[in-house]
Amino acid sequence: MEKTFFTDKQVDAYHRDGYLVIKGFFSREETDRLYKVAVEDAVISKNSYDVNDGSGKRSKLALWFTPGDDIYGMVTRSRRMVGSVDALLDGTAPICHFHSKLMQKEPRVGGAWEWHQDYGYWYKNEFLLPGQMNSVMIAITKATRENGCLQVIKGSHKMGRVEHGKAGEQVGASQRYVDLALRTMELVHVELDPGDALFFHSNLLHRSDANLSETSRWSLISCYNRQSNIPYNEKSNSCITPIREVPDEWILDTGAAGIAGSMDFLDKESDVTLKD
Repeated sequence: MEKTFFTDKQVDAYHRDGYLVIKGFFSREETDRLYKVAVEDAVISKNSYDVNDGSGKRSKLALWFTPGDDIYGMVTRSRRMVGSVDALLDGTAPICHFHSKLMQKEPRVGGAWEWHQDYGYWYKNEFLLPGQMNSVMIAITKATRENGCLQVIKGSHKMGRVEHGKAGEQVGASQRYVDLALRTMELVHVELDPGDALFFHSNLLHRSDANLSETSRWSLISCYNRQSNIPYNEKSNSCITPIREVPDEWILDTGAAGIAGSMDFLDKESDVTLKD
């Protein structure tokens, strides 16, 4: 695939900072469609579970592996997404979809997420090459400081993997190294409008506060991997199965709706991100 999705300056910024924000990556029409389906999706609701933070506040998430022909699959499989990820990851092997999750942080009850690196979790799946993995957050609703937007430590991906341990129902990065990173590097609150995209490296330290506002914060986070980065402790084959890319227009043109009940959802009891 020809890598023409970002300028050289944007690619350099991603590798320097560990993240890249693209405003208006999806149109308002596409995002509105995604939001309408998401809030009405009975299968998503049935397969969502609570994740409690240290104060007892809770966020909801639903996580699945294989991208389908639903609207979430159209987004994660779109040429826009796949080509953009391909331009940022190390290596040249085909792009694969590890998993996606719909994050639902409701007003006044949506909980915080501890400082962590995605590779702090994925290391336990025995992926060996963190530079061949990243995540893309698509803001479905507005993300602000008040409703618990993502916070990142700029450049922290260059620290490599930090040890992670249990923090309530979550797994968090070593607080000692987080504190050292915050003394050395810039803390950035990533405020997003609906349709904005945040691309971030698997070793970037990030967290979010609880939602203390009166507005919901919903986001779709899709995680990608190169086919060459084979895990040795992962049951799903999605992460080493090349994505069946679809045209961007299919997000709106195919009439894709909610996710199928037969999808390979992850249940809370087997979620590695919640365990030591």
